[in-house]
This record gives sequence, structure tokens and C-alpha cells, in this order.
Amino acid sequence: MRALISVYDKEGVAELARGLADLGWQLVSSGGTATHLEELGLEVSRVEDVTGAPEMLGGRVKTLHPRIHGGILARRDREDDLAALAEQEIEPFDLVCVNLYPFSSVAWRRDVTEDEIVEMIDVGGPSMLRAAAKNFAHVAAISSPAQYGSVLSELRAAGSVSAETRRRLAGEAFAASAAYEAQIARWFGTDELFPSQLTLTFRKVADLPYGENPHQAAAFYVDPSARQHLLSRVDQLGGKELSYNNLADLEGARRIAREFDEPAAVIVKHANPCGVAVAPTIDAAWERALAADPVSAFGCVAVLNRPVTAELGRRISEHFVEVVLAPGFDPAALEALLEKRALRILADSERRAETPGERDFKRVLGGILVQERDDTAPDRASMEVVCGQVSEEQWRDLLFAWRVCRHVSSNAIVLARDEQTIGIGAGQMSRVDAVRIALESAQRYGHELEGAVLASDAFFPFADGPQLALDAGIAALIQPGGSRRDPEVVAAVEESGGAMVFTGRRHFRH
Repeated sequence: MRALISVYDKEGVAELARGLADLGWQLVSSGGTATHLEELGLEVSRVEDVTGAPEMLGGRVKTLHPRIHGGILARRDREDDLAALAEQEIEPFDLVCVNLYPFSSVAWRRDVTEDEIVEMIDVGGPSMLRAAAKNFAHVAAISSPAQYGSVLSELRAAGSVSAETRRRLAGEAFAASAAYEAQIARWFGTDELFPSQLTLTFRKVADLPYGENPHQAAAFYVDPSARQHLLSRVDQLGGKELSYNNLADLEGARRIAREFDEPAAVIVKHANPCGVAVAPTIDAAWERALAADPVSAFGCVAVLNRPVTAELGRRISEHFVEVVLAPGFDPAALEALLEKRALRILADSERRAETPGERDFKRVLGGILVQERDDTAPDRASMEVVCGQVSEEQWRDLLFAWRVCRHVSSNAIVLARDEQTIGIGAGQMSRVDAVRIALESAQRYGHELEGAVLASDAFFPFADGPQLALDAGIAALIQPGGSRRDPEVVAAVEESGGAMVFTGRRHFRH
């Protein structure tokens, strides 16, 4: 039996090669892999000895040769193939182990040149891997160190790799090759936001307990080109495994928390914030966020942008919280939180996990919708005060509410006072109903509406929504503007003695 081994990542390859050698396999290898195995004392035939041709072009041409690919592609059940091998004195390969140059880990770095990136485009590796996978009826194609152990176990137990395993390995090899090519295509197309052919690739990092509902299976995949992902710099310190809904809510909560530099607490339920606040301390921010809507916070995901103090840990442990994420935890805080065995405790070492240029995707029947991410920061200078006078305190609250509003499902209304949400109306078909829900929530929990502000993610088509808010005591409103009835809406606000700001930018979120 004969194996061809050519890997960039040397992890585990020594154990694989030694295991094959112990089973009597002949090893053929190239370049650095051959040197690595020889240094371990293994007997290896070098590719250049098999082909009779030296490596060329600085190693760019090593394995692209009929004596290599003929040995991989030959069908053992075809007399003409076997005759061709015999005529050319080519020995067949029964196993091909290849992993590819780390293109993704190099291509998206800032400190590399284009020439260095191009050199990470593997040619021979994918060719050998695809050839072995195509001939899976006779050849085992190994594309990842994660496969080494199971293949060796099967060889030791049965003396060969089963047809079922070879077929599975072939599928995984083609997936690895396809993902690799997709990353290269994506790099070449970085200047094109919506290319004519959109090729996406994601790598699974975790199976999840279930999806949105227990009868739905689910998994978490990440984009290999992203500098970081939702959990890449997160350590779970306690609690149950994270669920699909936990991760969806965590994504929303982290995006809101990243809006603020000052100590901030964000409480999310069913993908919408139910309490957001900033304060001089993180303890105060938590108390204010929780007070915004303490009933909806039951079973929430909470994100804090400062380490959790001992007292704050104790306070959080008094509530039913599904997930808490923060940059760190005081030992006493962690001790208190660990008493809640189901609570998922996440320590985040990357507060500003930015992924510039990301696009949003929404699955639809037979395809996907693709758009730029709505991540533009509020710009006060571009906004227009269309009526009334806006004090500096009101500007602070208006911009706070506007930041939160773009993370709320449309139709979205956010009421705020002293940089604390006091009422939120989310996901309503009618904007006036969203206003009514936000006002009722604020009143239910005793929040003072007199002098508070309101943010709306899109324009008011009629004056009825603003009038409801103004009658309840709202002093200033911020909205995109752009309705045919803007004059009517502005007149209603002005007549009531309120102020209104037009942003000129909408923030629908469906």
C-alpha cells in the first residue's frame, strides 16, 4: 500500500505517517513534509525521485506530474488503466493526505503584500486532493488533521479504508477545496460589493442543542475571512451550552453595547433590547437598564462593556438571566454567578470586535437577499432641527435613543431619558401602535415621561404618533423625515411646544 503525504500544517502528520509505516505502507512526500518526516526517522520516498524531475520555480511545481496524478487517478477495476500504469512503470497511490496553504489566515491581514498573498494560492495541493476525491472508489482522500485518527483506527482494525469512509472523505475533500477556492475568489473580488457570482463559505465551529424551537436542528458557522466572530475571543466560564436563540440575542446585544464608550448595560429579549442605559459606573448602568423594563428582562441576554464587580455579580445573580457577557468578572462576582448553574457566563476579551465590510444576508425562497450592513454612526452635524429648541441635555438623549433605535425591529420607537431607555415599541405593523406600546411600557414601570425624548426608525406618515407622545409629555423627537406629510407632523410638534430633529437617514430592521 502506498500513501502520498504533502501538508502545510504539520499538526498530527507524524502520528499518521508513523502509523502508516507501522502497517507496512510506503510513504511518498514532497518538500518540507518529506524533510519533517525524515527528521523523525521515517523512511520516505521523495516526489522528485518518483517523478525523475526536480522541484521547479521555487517549489511552485513539485507534484504536477503524470507519475503522481496517474498513480492517484488510475481506476483499479479498469484493465486499460492498469495497463497504462504498467507501461509507464507508475505505482498507484491508495491514500493521499493533503492540507492546503493557509490562504485565509494570510489574505485578510494588514501587514502582507499582494505578492505574499498570491504565494499562498495553492495549486498542486487542490489538484492532488481533488484527484484523490474523484477516484474515491480506490483512494482515500484525507484533507484535515481531524481525520487522521479515525482513518488510522479503521486501517488497524480492518486493514483497509471502507468504501463508505472513502466516499465521506471525498465529500469533505471537495468541501475543503471549494471553500479554499471561494476564499481566493472573494479576495480577488474585494472591490466589488455585489459580484455577479456570490460564492460564500462558512466553517462549522459548533453544533447547537437545537434551533429557534426544540424540533429544529442547528449549528454555528463562521466566515473564515472575518478577523473575529461572535465567540472568537469569548471564554465560557460557566453555565449550559449556548443555544441558537442565545447566540442570536447575543449578536444584537453586543452590537448595541459597541455603540457606547461610557459604561453601558444592554438587556435583550427575543432579538430586541428591552433595557439600555449608560451611567458613570457599570453597576449603575445595570440597575438603570434593568429598571427600564424589569418584567421583559426575565430570561434575558445581558451584555456589559465593563468588568463585573463583586456587588454587580451578586445583583445579576438575583435575576433569571440566560447569558451574561462582560470583559471580565471579579472573583467574588464569578462565585456568585456560578451558583446559577444554568447561567451562561461569557468573558469577552475583544470589546471592539469590528468586522468592516460585512454584508447582511436574509434567506428567501430559492435564494438570499444581500445588503450592506447598517453600521453608520450618528452624525449630529448632518441633522436638522426642524422646529423648537433642543438643549444639550436633549441632544444627548436624542442621540442615545437614535443609537438604540436602529437595533430595534421595525416599526421601532424608543423613549429615553437621561441616557436610559424608558419605553420601547418594537416590530409593530403600525407606527402609532409602536408609540402607544412604548408609552404604556414607560407608564407601567413609573418612568417620568415629562421632558423625555422619542426616536423613530422611520418617518411618521401622520401626526397621530407624535401627538400621542407629545400629549404624554415627550419634549423632543428624532426621526428621518421624508414623508409627504412632514409639514403636518412638524406643525403638530411645534403647536405642542415640542422640538423635532430630522436625521435624513432611515433605520429599518426587518
